[in-house]
Amino acid sequence: MAGVIVGLCVPFGAGYLFLVLGGMSVATKSRPLPLEKFVAKTALKAAIGGEVARPSPLPADEPNLLAGARIYQAQCAICHGRLGRRISTIAQGMFPRAPQLLPPKKGVTDDPVGETYWKAKHGIRLTGMPGFGDGLSDSELWQVSLLLRNADKLPAAVQELLREDPDRP
Repeated sequence: MAGVIVGLCVPFGAGYLFLVLGGMSVATKSRPLPLEKFVAKTALKAAIGGEVARPSPLPADEPNLLAGARIYQAQCAICHGRLGRRISTIAQGMFPRAPQLLPPKKGVTDDPVGETYWKAKHGIRLTGMPGFGDGLSDSELWQVSLLLRNADKLPAAVQELLREDPDRP
């Protein structure tokens, strides 16, 4: 019985010492720990669950894509990039890196719109991705999700809006 107790306590004690003695780097430039990506992806997939298949209640028409582009510019572009612009300094310093969501990157155009909606609404813990469910309406969340789902085939007016830099007059 003592062997079982010691066998259980030693790994926990070693893990505790690893943490408190600074063995685990928390700097954004550090490499992920073994199993970190697996645990994060598995937990995220389980949390989203059936929401992946949820269809948008809004059509992917130009008015909704333009509205989504305005929301994206105001809320998302600083981390996820602007059309035709370099990655921001903020995005470069994040860990994990925020995916660039507009062309020429593939972004999330191949993800179901329900998955993008869930991520925008709820956020993703320990990634820097905030949840916008309290700050944006459901319609706004769907509009930005439709924009990202269709980022590789946007109308010219939407592309033009996404190229604008709202911080410059």
